[in-house]
Amino acid sequence: MLPAAVGIGSISLFVSARLSARFGARAVLMAGLLLLVAAMLLLTRVTVDAGYVTHLLPPMLLISGGGLVLPALATLGMSGARESDAGLASGLFNTTQQVGMAIGVAVLSTIAASRTGELLAAGAGQAAALTGGYRLAFAISAGLLLAAFVVALAVLRRPAARAAVARETAAMETSATS
Repeated sequence: MLPAAVGIGSISLFVSARLSARFGARAVLMAGLLLLVAAMLLLTRVTVDAGYVTHLLPPMLLISGGGLVLPALATLGMSGARESDAGLASGLFNTTQQVGMAIGVAVLSTIAASRTGELLAAGAGQAAALTGGYRLAFAISAGLLLAAFVVALAVLRRPAARAAVARETAAMETSATS
């Protein structure tokens, strides 16, 4: 897990802000989500006798996509807050993020443990059952991340689209007051 933590921290601190300034937080979020989906899909292929360098290190490095996602989410989450509401918005954003992660870990751990128990009951060995449980949790994670990508794609508008909507709204308000 150390390479994943170092990757997430390094990307968050040194790369994410530059990419967001150049391409926008939306694009960075989308790229990070796709990297996370790829990492989870790679982890679904882990076998009982997997080697660290060949099977686990590549997904751990891809998980540094989290270093793209977390700052982009914070930027997007705070972008609509007025200065007077910044503290409240920040607190809600951070609380939601922390609670969401805790619920996600609890649910995915429960699913993995349940699948492990099913495999043990079916006669699988301890290592194979654990691997099977985690592989299911990784597959569900990939699906959830893909759903997050689709939602972000649908909900987050591009800056040009936001500007067009703002112009249209302003024009409608102007014509309504005339």
